[in-house]
Amino acid sequence: MKHFENSLEIPTDPSTVFNFIDDHSQFSSHMTQSSWMMGGGKMEVTTDENHGRAVGSHIRLRGKVIGIDLFVDEVVTERKPPNIKAWKTVDRPRLLIIGNYEMRVSITPQNQGSRITVGINYDLPSPNSILGKLFGGFYARWCVSQMLDGVKDRFPIG
Repeated sequence: MKHFENSLEIPTDPSTVFNFIDDHSQFSSHMTQSSWMMGGGKMEVTTDENHGRAVGSHIRLRGKVIGIDLFVDEVVTERKPPNIKAWKTVDRPRLLIIGNYEMRVSITPQNQGSRITVGINYDLPSPNSILGKLFGGFYARWCVSQMLDGVKDRFPIG
């Protein structure tokens, strides 16, 4: 698996930040908006009865990008409020640029606020994927950056 992660510090307590990242309709909102990285398409995020807020809970993303149906089913693998949340794909996702992936968010107390680290471990959609080889790393960086930007937008740094 390939890996990318990035961090930021904000003047907000870990519990408040965790409540935000624990709500995938907010934290994954970059996937629900049309953008050039999404080929002009967007995804719909749905969750099970636990709303993605319990180990074993499912988060599903479905949509179209450049006319191609995409789908991914994620399951929460670790959840330790207010410090850690992790999830990964199950089965075989229908994605173009990356394949199976695992995401992890760590929140640690820092000075008068929190340090948030978002990381992704990912495979290419297939060993011969031209799109994955060309854009996989770029897409992973974009996804992590979008999540951290969402945190910055919600809790301005100053």
